[in-house]
Amino acid sequence: MTRLLTAGLALLWMTLGALAQDAAAPMQAILQQHAQTIVKSSRKTIEPAIAAVDGSGLAQAQDVLEAWQSKDMWQRQSDGLFFRADEGESGTYRLTDFDTGEIIGEADKSDLRQIKPNSGIRALLGAALVRFQLTDPDPAKRQEALAAIERTPEAAALAPLRASIGDEPDAAIKAKKQRLERLLTISSDTDPLARVAAIEEMSGDLGVDLRAALNPLVATRLEIAQGDFPAGLNIARELRIGPDISIDAAYDHLVAARLAPARGSSDATKSILAANIEEGRVGGIPLANLVSEEARTRAYAALVDAGRAPAIPGDDDIARAVAAHRFAEVYADPSAQVTAAAVESLTRIETLVGLNQSVDLMLDAISLASIYFLAAIGLAITFGVMGVINMAHGEFIMMGAYTGFVVQQIIPNHTVSILVAIPLAFAVTFAAGVAMERLVIRWLYNRPLETLLATFGISIALQQLAKNIFGTQARPLTAPAWLDGAWVVNDIISISLIRIAIFVLALLFLGLFLYIMRGTRLGLETRAVTQNRRMAGSMGINPERVNMLTFGLGSGIAGIAGVAIGLFSKVTSELGSDYIVQSFMTVVVGGVGNIWGTLAGATMIGFLQKGIEWLNPANTLAAQTYMIIFIIIFIQFRPRGIVALKGRAAGD
Repeated sequence: MTRLLTAGLALLWMTLGALAQDAAAPMQAILQQHAQTIVKSSRKTIEPAIAAVDGSGLAQAQDVLEAWQSKDMWQRQSDGLFFRADEGESGTYRLTDFDTGEIIGEADKSDLRQIKPNSGIRALLGAALVRFQLTDPDPAKRQEALAAIERTPEAAALAPLRASIGDEPDAAIKAKKQRLERLLTISSDTDPLARVAAIEEMSGDLGVDLRAALNPLVATRLEIAQGDFPAGLNIARELRIGPDISIDAAYDHLVAARLAPARGSSDATKSILAANIEEGRVGGIPLANLVSEEARTRAYAALVDAGRAPAIPGDDDIARAVAAHRFAEVYADPSAQVTAAAVESLTRIETLVGLNQSVDLMLDAISLASIYFLAAIGLAITFGVMGVINMAHGEFIMMGAYTGFVVQQIIPNHTVSILVAIPLAFAVTFAAGVAMERLVIRWLYNRPLETLLATFGISIALQQLAKNIFGTQARPLTAPAWLDGAWVVNDIISISLIRIAIFVLALLFLGLFLYIMRGTRLGLETRAVTQNRRMAGSMGINPERVNMLTFGLGSGIAGIAGVAIGLFSKVTSELGSDYIVQSFMTVVVGGVGNIWGTLAGATMIGFLQKGIEWLNPANTLAAQTYMIIFIIIFIQFRPRGIVALKGRAAGD
């Protein structure tokens, strides 16, 4: 009797102790309640355990979920309790109690079992942690939570996301939360009116994420019915046989839905005939006679009559089966209000996307036109003003780009190196142009064919010289950090900062050229020599000096263009040959001898090329071909170019 009383008191004491422990350690109690599930770590059964921790309302829930996700949660095998464990210096593990946050002691690894959640469980833990991370004091963690919602938008994140918006101190993060809340409302809210309001609020937004949220709402599936369609279907449209769906396609849908027998194929028929061979016959017909289609048809019909093969539907059977059914496209979303709002919003967005794509195409065309203008402005001087066909003009562009590369090898600061490279490229190519004019061009004035052949030979020689010095590998010309990235208006319209800089540089050179030609002595003398060489000479102007300086100026500007072009293009010995044809076309189409014509020609060619590439984006070579054909036709009707010279210069 005494022993029974002692055992009963001990059991009562242990029960009271366990109850006291549960009261003092509520998180540990939850973990113990789901201990087997946690240790098993199965993706299929773990959700109740995660939900119990997440929904406990305890302050320790976040710490437990984070430790669990990072594989820092361990179970002590001696008593089955769970702790956060960190390896100590002596090889033992320090145990931190989840409820108190205090270190309660150490344990050998042999007495511990690490909880190792797989990737699926870690994803579930991450989703549960979002609620805590959305209000975390650390902005980085709040950003991480929003990124997690963007990756896997789930309905469960909507409520905590809404609750966190009001107290968000960071304006940028708050705006991102509000946008995500609207997107989740569209895709996951149970109230159709709230979803419609969110769709209307964001209607006109060009973000890809909005279109990704709206597109599933207007997705449809095919529904087949005999008679009336079931009530509650959100029908997009009923399909009419003929205008909307062919009779063959409709019957194929019936077969797929097992509402009609499959059509017989040649292979299927042969398989059934082979399976019913009996004593050298099929359907009473000898095998030797089955070489003809007619015999096989009779044999198959005999098998059908005997119930040993399915009947092959004929055209009349197919028509009757299709006529007995109705076909409709049904929205996946059950709410007609939501799908109507989504369709209207997507229609508006499609219109805006088209308009913005047009603007983006125009910006690309302007950018390309500025590049062509910058490459051609030097040629407008040497060819347009002086009348010299310089086939080596592209190589001056290449020399300018390589000058920028060499400067960057010496000056590592990209901003400083570009600022140094621009005047240095001008000086190098100016000197090269002067040398070329003095040594070659001066002897070939008014002899265009000889000039073309001579400069073409110089072009080949300069390319080979560049290969010998720099090799055939493309050399990098790195833009300054402040030119990285792009000017982004929205998800459709954007243009790189380098191209904007080239556009500004082209405008500066347009102003510089106009100033030189109209506001300096060199410009006055150049125009005088161009219009009447003998009269200019009699007025004390040295025509040879003017020609030398003018040719050097055009070559120097080409060098600066090479630095600009090299910032976004590969710097190779063939760099100039990529732009020489466009440069000549720009000058000729715009009007020889007129800077405004060069600008007009560059604009026309830039827009024309981008337009052709938009119509045929898969073949840029075809775009170049079509552009050249168009320009040839254009010159037939306007041989003097867009802006033709007037007066005596035009006659010359």
